Amino acid sequence: MRKRRGQVIDGWLLLDKPVDLSSNHALQRAKRLMDAQKAGHTGTLDPFATGLLICCFGRATKIAGHLLEADKTYTATLLFGVETDSGDLTGEVVFEADVSFEGVSQEALEAVLPKFKGVIAQVPPMTSALKHKGRPLYAYAREGITIERPPREVTIHGLAVLSCEGRTATIKVSCSKGTYIRTLAQDIGRALGVGAHLVALRRDRVGTFDIKDAFTLEQIAESASPLKAIRPLSELPAELAQIFIKGPAIEPSQL
Repeated sequence: MRKRRGQVIDGWLLLDKPVDLSSNHALQRAKRLMDAQKAGHTGTLDPFATGLLICCFGRATKIAGHLLEADKTYTATLLFGVETDSGDLTGEVVFEADVSFEGVSQEALEAVLPKFKGVIAQVPPMTSALKHKGRPLYAYAREGITIERPPREVTIHGLAVLSCEGRTATIKVSCSKGTYIRTLAQDIGRALGVGAHLVALRRDRVGTFDIKDAFTLEQIAESASPLKAIRPLSELPAELAQIFIKGPAIEPSQL
């Protein structure tokens, strides 16, 4: 049997995923830079989105399932006056406000946000990866087929306006797993009666992990010691560290 290439490395990396790169492509680039045998990530970001992607190497891949359950925080930018079928800038326009529409005031936006705080129901977008009869919804969407989707309960822990200038607003969202920010943007636009879609998204936090501690692919590539960006299992938060037994194969601190 052919031996897998790369080093056996146990550890985790906080990566600042760039725009226009899928989460898997970002992971594979990091894996090559580290010359690691085994790697996985803990939650997909759309290609147009940026921000925190937790990459796990070796035995650290065991934490992936746990972090999928974690709360997350995002910075989202909405464009008012246009709704798309996907809820974001990648979709086809399905509604446009009247040509006289000039934008939304911050007061009007803040007035509707309380409707979306706490436990709310969201209808998953047809462009999501949720399965129906074994196939992801986006596969049906590409064929022009719409599947009935029951609403799902999610929790919005925090929702705040960072800026609001005419047709564009930026909001901070703290939410539970399974929350679709593009659906939230779409629903906010509908509540205002003007339509809206997501034009930018940045993930700032996953559980206790923060984007301020993350590295970019460029920083890793330019480093004389890329492995220094990987954190050892011993530095995992207690609730994650307890799933491991002692004796990791090779930790970055040992290389």
